[in-house]
Amino acid sequence: MITISLCMIVKNEEHTLNRCLESVKGIPDEIIIVDTGSTDRTKEIAKIWTDHVHDYKWNDDFAAARNVSFDYATQQFILWLDADDILSTDDRTKLLQLKETLPDHVDAVTMIYAIPQDANRGIVSYTVRTRLVRREKQFRWKGVVHEDLTLDGSYQYHQSDIAVTHTKIVASSAEGPSRRNLEIYESHLERGYDLTISDRFHYARECQVHKLYERAIENYEVCMNHPEVTLENQVFAMHKLATCYVQAGQPHKELELTLQSLTKDVPYPAFSCRMGEHFLKQGHIEAAIYWYRMAYMQPLEDRYAFSVVDTAYHTWLPHQQLALCYDALGDSKKAGHHRQWAEFHHMGKMQAP
Repeated sequence: MITISLCMIVKNEEHTLNRCLESVKGIPDEIIIVDTGSTDRTKEIAKIWTDHVHDYKWNDDFAAARNVSFDYATQQFILWLDADDILSTDDRTKLLQLKETLPDHVDAVTMIYAIPQDANRGIVSYTVRTRLVRREKQFRWKGVVHEDLTLDGSYQYHQSDIAVTHTKIVASSAEGPSRRNLEIYESHLERGYDLTISDRFHYARECQVHKLYERAIENYEVCMNHPEVTLENQVFAMHKLATCYVQAGQPHKELELTLQSLTKDVPYPAFSCRMGEHFLKQGHIEAAIYWYRMAYMQPLEDRYAFSVVDTAYHTWLPHQQLALCYDALGDSKKAGHHRQWAEFHHMGKMQAP
């Protein structure tokens, strides 16, 4: 059996920390919590669970803070979580079993990351992240925001089906989305920070959220053809870029990117939906049906595992649009069938219609 250090960085997480730690109770052999400046009861709650609570002066660098948390670890493996992450009962059992049976040659374990969970729409998106790493391999974090684990050298990894669920739901606000991440990037750029290709992608996403479309487009365009970006992530960057063009009032660019994406790889569900929408607008219903069917039939679990999957495009959305298509053809039976499937996926129900 391996031993595990759970390493976390936290700030003002009094409402989430206890739930997170309760969900992994009995798994870590030690818990390391690095606090970056809490002003609520976060540290008080943390000290109920562990004596290893450390202060860290926040410097607008998530990777630096995570690296410090890793430096305090003493066990064979390091598991990392955020305070608003949890493991379900089933996933906790899976992780306990993995702890007992992990082969000696494995250096890192990936887990599914379900983000975020919406009470009305189930899982909105998911990706795969490296969650458990061998301490002696000295994995390090890079990236000031949306940081990633890296290792100089080779390692053996195990791809598990364990899921970590992100519980934070971004509430709508009259003030709009938080500017924290955008401001961190901009403060580093002002100091001459050279964006990595990963930084560029995440900076583009922040710019898009804040409707800074020209800046977002500039950075997405770099990512979608960059040699350091995997094919799957290039296609995902094209998907985000296409959405950005629509939001910026340039819908013709969306069609250009959709057609370009088909020269790169098998159809990504978002682009299949875009092709369906194109033909639906033209009144070519049979062609629209073909592309919407392609969207939900495309298996994603392995091909796009290390990218980000926007679940709407291969679950409820194509079924919803297929219902419209069959209504247009006067086929109420098939339209009703697809409405049932859309509802099933949209509400995250456990039993198929």
